[in-house]
Amino acid sequence: MKTITKASTAAVAGTAIVGAVLALGSGSATAESSTWVGGDVPAPNARVGVQNNVLAPGLRTTPVAWGALGLTNADTAAGITHYGYDTANGGPLTQDQKEAFKTEPDKNVYLTFAGHHYLYQGHEGGPRGYVTRIDLDQADPAKRVALMSDSDTSGGTLPTFDGITWNPFTRQLMLTAEAKAPHGGVWALSLDDSGNPVTGKAVGLPALGSGGYEGIQNDSAGNVWLVEDIGGASVSGGKKPNSFVYRFVPTDKADLTAGGTLQALQVQRHDGSPITAAQLAADPASSDIVALHDPRRSFATKWVDVHSGTAAFDATASAAAADATPFKRPENGVFRPGTGFGEFYFTETGDTSTSSTLPGANGGVFRIAQSSPSADTGRVSIVAVGDKAHSGLDNIAFAGRDDLLVVEDAGDGMHQQRNALDSGYRIDLRRAAQGDKKGARMTRWLAEGRDASALYDATTSPGYNDGDNEITGIHVSDGDPGVGGLLGAKLPHPFDGTWRVFWTQQHGDNVTWEVTGGAERR
Repeated sequence: MKTITKASTAAVAGTAIVGAVLALGSGSATAESSTWVGGDVPAPNARVGVQNNVLAPGLRTTPVAWGALGLTNADTAAGITHYGYDTANGGPLTQDQKEAFKTEPDKNVYLTFAGHHYLYQGHEGGPRGYVTRIDLDQADPAKRVALMSDSDTSGGTLPTFDGITWNPFTRQLMLTAEAKAPHGGVWALSLDDSGNPVTGKAVGLPALGSGGYEGIQNDSAGNVWLVEDIGGASVSGGKKPNSFVYRFVPTDKADLTAGGTLQALQVQRHDGSPITAAQLAADPASSDIVALHDPRRSFATKWVDVHSGTAAFDATASAAAADATPFKRPENGVFRPGTGFGEFYFTETGDTSTSSTLPGANGGVFRIAQSSPSADTGRVSIVAVGDKAHSGLDNIAFAGRDDLLVVEDAGDGMHQQRNALDSGYRIDLRRAAQGDKKGARMTRWLAEGRDASALYDATTSPGYNDGDNEITGIHVSDGDPGVGGLLGAKLPHPFDGTWRVFWTQQHGDNVTWEVTGGAERR
């Protein structure tokens, strides 16, 4: 999520119970013991000065890359010279009124090719986007990070990227640009069997539409699921719902340039009528929004066609015109292991302001349950409801069948309002099924700190770099680049020597960390 706010600113529908959703997916039929070893951090860090990250007992972190690392194959002319900085303006790397642009490495993709272990990332900030690869086997930090791409197939500059995933059907990294049409959308970068870029040029995929996409994942049928983050018009201290959840059904799952059909999720009331964008724009305090954020309720869903073909189009406007249902800034999503890709969980950020009086102001975590990933219908329900202390939920990953990890990006303004920096949480879905109105089922495994560079940007910098650190890129994977390695295909087992856990402390010094369950990795 891209948010720049400096320290100086500051009769319901749906009657089906959540149990109906749980019964639809096989993941809740049997429960395994937790594979997550972390305990609990009792409180977040206060928003005061420089703070250290606090990990739960049983967890440790090791940095794998940080902003000042030079790229092994820098594009000096473009200013793409360092892992976390764009030096096109000629400024020093940090803590200066003319400092370099911070590129904000965002979501992570861990892959293993030919015995080598790599972490790929798109970069969200600065004047242009690019893609990097961290060689996790390289002991010398100066040789660890390589530039994968910073231009498209026509030689043009790339947009800044927020989301990223690996598509095993096309053998491509897929990256999302979180911007309103015509600037947002999806790009793809092909890799060879050694994990190197085939051409180093990313290709745009207009058939997937242009919108504020952030989350992106494949299902086992080759469909591409997209989660959009675009805030609507301001009202009552918050924002009107204006973002959609999409599914792209390709004509050829091995070649997305061949086009396909983009669909958007429609949520229906108990009488079968759709909850539409026009209705929620007219009444952003609608009882429908209240009901959607009630964990005792679930709603029927239907995928509605938004656009077919290969031509570019405005996905957000087209989804609204198709009577799809907008949410309050959903950000990222992932499939629950053990459900045959029948359960998709996504975060909703909400309004990121304690002054909002709108329903759903603090977002939460939603579940879409279907009989199969390609089913036309299903049900949606909220499984964890945010409150002021658990808000701005952004990235999401499964660390086991029932262990769901979510992280906050509440933004500088809300940090100031609640005097608390961001946290990472574990949600036990076995307990969340009982209902979680207060966020009490969320166990804090990370209380993020604030490094000196982020403190400087929050209080002093000219404003083109974000302030407080943000937790992003929570990622749990065994690195399998095959179809069987799709997130959600296997039950994760963190810290077993194969499955690895990463997160990025975005902004400030732009550090990406590996989480381990014991001694620090050397």
